[in-house]
Amino acid sequence: MLTATATLIKFDKKGLEDNTLLQLYMNMLKPRLIEEKMLKLLRQGKVSKWFSGIGQEAISVGVTMALQPNEYILPMHRNLGVFTTRKVPLEKLFSQWQGKANGFTKGRDRSFHFGTQEHKIVGMISHLGPQLGVADGIALANIISNTHRVTAVFTGEGGTSEGDFHEALNIASVWNLPVLFCIENNGYGLSTPTKEQYACRDLADRGKGYGIDSFILDGNNIIEIYTKVIKLTESMRKRPRPILVEFKTFRMRGHEEASGTKYVPEEVMNEWKSKDPIENFKSFLIVNKILTVDIEEQFQSEISKEIDDALEAVNEEPIITADTNVELGDVYQPFEITKTKVEATKDEIRFIDAISDGLREGMRKHKELVLMGQDIAEYGGVFKITEGFLEEFGKDRVRNTPICESGIVETAMGLSIAGMKSVVEMQFADFVSSGFNPIVNYLAKSYYRWNQNADVVIRMPCGAGVGAGPFHSQTNEAWFTKTPGLKVVYPAFPEDAKGLLLTAIADPNPVMFFEHKGLYRSKKGDVPKGYYNIPFGKANILRNGKQVTIISYGAAVHWALEVLDNNPEIDATVLDLRSLQPLDTETIFTSVKETNKAIILHEDSLFGGIGADISALIMENCFNYLDAPVIRVGSIETPIPFAENLENNYLPKVRFEKELKNLLNY
Repeated sequence: MLTATATLIKFDKKGLEDNTLLQLYMNMLKPRLIEEKMLKLLRQGKVSKWFSGIGQEAISVGVTMALQPNEYILPMHRNLGVFTTRKVPLEKLFSQWQGKANGFTKGRDRSFHFGTQEHKIVGMISHLGPQLGVADGIALANIISNTHRVTAVFTGEGGTSEGDFHEALNIASVWNLPVLFCIENNGYGLSTPTKEQYACRDLADRGKGYGIDSFILDGNNIIEIYTKVIKLTESMRKRPRPILVEFKTFRMRGHEEASGTKYVPEEVMNEWKSKDPIENFKSFLIVNKILTVDIEEQFQSEISKEIDDALEAVNEEPIITADTNVELGDVYQPFEITKTKVEATKDEIRFIDAISDGLREGMRKHKELVLMGQDIAEYGGVFKITEGFLEEFGKDRVRNTPICESGIVETAMGLSIAGMKSVVEMQFADFVSSGFNPIVNYLAKSYYRWNQNADVVIRMPCGAGVGAGPFHSQTNEAWFTKTPGLKVVYPAFPEDAKGLLLTAIADPNPVMFFEHKGLYRSKKGDVPKGYYNIPFGKANILRNGKQVTIISYGAAVHWALEVLDNNPEIDATVLDLRSLQPLDTETIFTSVKETNKAIILHEDSLFGGIGADISALIMENCFNYLDAPVIRVGSIETPIPFAENLENNYLPKVRFEKELKNLLNY
């Protein structure tokens, strides 16, 4: 017999049909029963970790049911109800949590750190904040494509302190993006209470500062959530704009099970236990004669059987087997450049014009390509590379951005998830440090984790020699060559700059594209007209010699050529690497085996530069052919100074000639 207790939550049917009310109840009951099973499995050691959403089911279920099936949701690790309401197969979920091959990440990640395009769900990463900007990107794609869809993204009250939260709200507000920002205010960020997390009374107030409509809802009242979110999202589809909703709720268990809840006062726990969203709603349904014994038993039986069947199937699934070839093969999305016919007609143009021409050709070929960056639209960018683009391609595709590198990189990731390409201009490569996290932790790892590519190019105007000082002169390519999943390209000549940029745009993987500012207007070359591309991982042999192999890239290539021009007696092979990841080791090894000596020149400071890895590779693969140690030449171990004499002392141009001659005389 079903018994009803007095409810502390005031429910109003709001005209909902009984079938809808029962569906709301069943959709909340399902994640609760799964969680109870998971807690048992955790104690049995069959799952390694669990982040409980018990007590918060109404938010996940209410929001998900209010959205349309083709609208993306970006949940957190307490939003199991999003996955179950979207009918993600339990067998896949259980495989995911147990690190089995049938899971969404093939054992490469745990918990809810995955996405599924089939169900339009994009999971979070442990850094929490980046998913908010990713939601902006998905919403931007919806705006450009005029789909009239909404994107919902979740965060906790603790996550609202991260810079990504504020950047995402600002971008969404400035661009009128239809993002429903959902804050689950559950009382604690791990063990830190909200009074130590923020000073405002309500987190909804933060929306006002960005010109965003904000609402506070009872996070345990499923009817209030469902009906209000339906109303809000219908409005957002008609008039695209962001909306912020703060759901007041409570986390009934620890941050994760090992944390416990001893830090929570007993009276607080008891108060919120009495506000349990499922028990209160169940009582309401019983009192109103909507939920009967038969229906309750049916729900319990169906869900329990589904759980047991899925667990049985997963338990029979073998433990995952490691295969290095498979692992390495899944770091990048497979991509083979389609050979293009290069026009015989060439124009002699500057390096900077080749970059601009490449971007223009890319925009013409790829109609889904969006350019984003500070001052790139009407102003044409600080280097005027995108001057005139706004008139040809329109404001949807050539977008000035607020000064928020992290949020814009995340937006680019969201565009990729929604099937669009993007090129993001870092106004100066130095500024990428403000967007470092989403590049190395989101873009680089998404394909390996859950088969989602990041079709993003980050343009990196870089380099010294122009007296720009410590914050506008770095050449920081080594930060990224260390990160599996990123491709790193660094051309030295105008023809390569255009062809490699077009390859970068075509490539579905994330590409860091370095452009040396010192080459922009100082170097000219014959560049084919029209569209063409140059493959990554193929070094260019600029000169063939017998005495030594000089390995370089970027502006340093020109320094090496200048030294050879001034010393015609030196018979050297010069390799312009062009791309650093992938790296053309075959050409390097072949040349070193012929010349028996190698010197590596780069502008980056010596320690930790990519020259160290190239040197190690040569020593490991060509040691028997070497007649001398491999020599590295780079900048000194200081930040880049401003004054001309200090900058010249920092750079390795002069030191290279001395080191080269010493090597030849070894």
